[in-house]
Amino acid sequence: MNVLFDLDGTLTDSREGILACIRYALSELGQSSPDDEQLRGCIGPPLTESFGALLVGADAQRIARAIELYRERFTAVGMFENAVYDGVPEALAAIRSAGARLFVATSKPRVFAQRILQHFGLDTHFDAIYGSELDGTRSSKTALIGYVLEDAGLVATTTAMIGDRMHDVLGARAHGVLPFGALWGYGSRAELLSAGAVSLCAHPEQILPQLRELSWLSAY
Repeated sequence: MNVLFDLDGTLTDSREGILACIRYALSELGQSSPDDEQLRGCIGPPLTESFGALLVGADAQRIARAIELYRERFTAVGMFENAVYDGVPEALAAIRSAGARLFVATSKPRVFAQRILQHFGLDTHFDAIYGSELDGTRSSKTALIGYVLEDAGLVATTTAMIGDRMHDVLGARAHGVLPFGALWGYGSRAELLSAGAVSLCAHPEQILPQLRELSWLSAY
């Protein structure tokens, strides 16, 4: 069994840093910022998608500038305004001990994901860390999961994706990967179920038992 993990909202609670960086970018562009609840939906999707929604009518150049400003603060301080969810290190260790290969598959740029995972000591649990590139390549979760399967030589029917947003579920289903929803993250139960999650986990400790229960499925 191979298990792919999202990063934001699944392994770490990055809300504080992400929202602060979005507010910084909007402020620098002279744009007012929505409240926290509205901004919450920006955690998980690619930044181009989030800023496209926040900067209504903005052209590609303005969105690119927003991302540049976001990363200016994120690189300096935002990426470490973050915390590992309770139970995640133990869950990763248990899943790996059960014989699974673990990978990170995040829309966040790979260079940032590596630094965050190393900072929190989570990188040692994973065979490899996959993410987007700074130019936006593979920022789509569907494109990313396809790349991970090919690059790591994984068989989709023996691979699961653990994530908290519909993008994780839809990306997994596009390639025949088993999608599990993480309810401790930023997506709702309704969002994950409507996207097609085959199972929902309320706590990281539930991942391994549910993998064992459902990993025999070859199609769904």
